[in-house]
Amino acid sequence: MRPDTSADHTAEAERLLRTAEQYPEDREPLLLQAAAHLELSGDRARASGLYDSLLAGNPDNAHLVKALQAANLWEYGHEAEARALIDGIRTAAPDDAAPWQIAAETLEAHDELDAAHSTFTEAATRLISPGGETSYATQSLLTGRHRVRRLLALPHDDWDTLADRLHTAAVPLDELHDPKRLWALGSSDPAELRAEIERLRSELGTYRAALSRPFPVAVLHWPASELAELLGAYPALAAEYPTHGAHLHAVESSLRDLSAAGTGNLGIVTGTVPSYEAFAASEGASPSDAALLPQYATTLAARGKARPWPPTKGALCWCGSRAAYGECHGVGRG
Repeated sequence: MRPDTSADHTAEAERLLRTAEQYPEDREPLLLQAAAHLELSGDRARASGLYDSLLAGNPDNAHLVKALQAANLWEYGHEAEARALIDGIRTAAPDDAAPWQIAAETLEAHDELDAAHSTFTEAATRLISPGGETSYATQSLLTGRHRVRRLLALPHDDWDTLADRLHTAAVPLDELHDPKRLWALGSSDPAELRAEIERLRSELGTYRAALSRPFPVAVLHWPASELAELLGAYPALAAEYPTHGAHLHAVESSLRDLSAAGTGNLGIVTGTVPSYEAFAASEGASPSDAALLPQYATTLAARGKARPWPPTKGALCWCGSRAAYGECHGVGRG
């Protein structure tokens, strides 16, 4: 059940903080979730403290933490500090879409439409290759940029056309992002209100679809050294992993099969023997039980450990070979 009240969000934040103490290796994603619940509870000062704590520890996703902190600080009345953080993100030009998205939407939420538009545009220019694949994250950038351009009454450009093409909801983006919708909400005409309700339902459906999978459908990957240690300790698992090369081939094949079957939001999680043994102990089961392996993968994904698959164009292969994905396990992927 999703938290609905301030008290619910506070309780969920406390639960996540306790979990972070139990699993220090997962501290960053758990604290980020806790901070989000604290914001929803209205305790922005405490959320800000969590973000500061994360930044003091050199987080893996520093730009994301800074973007979330900026959004929180602006709502908390610290506009100048928030602007400085956003300027720093734009200067750093990260390769991850999420910090750009949050920074641009923060500017948009505070009527800084020109700055929001330039932030979305900088992100799209950096992260989207002409003719390349458009990930869900970069598609979201295009959607946000489209929305801001409608608010600024700017004509469609090539990226707006791409955003329209990628949009799959029944109501087109031009209609969803029509500034006149704000006026429709105050209309006394029942027909106008019914039409607006249908548009809002369509938009809500899109968000619900995104929220329905809070973490990827994940496939478990073992590095060579970890797999050797695993099989040395639990030889019964050799039936699952005859060789490391066969294991890597199986990971890629499984992901391709899932993708071909229409499964989205795919990811890879990397296992370690100590982590797997701790998981087995928490389940009261033996690590030799192969049935635990998919459950372990799902648990790692739920704790924020999944990396998206397929890797972005030009990125290194997920297998750790240091070769580009397209020249390694991505060869032949259409």
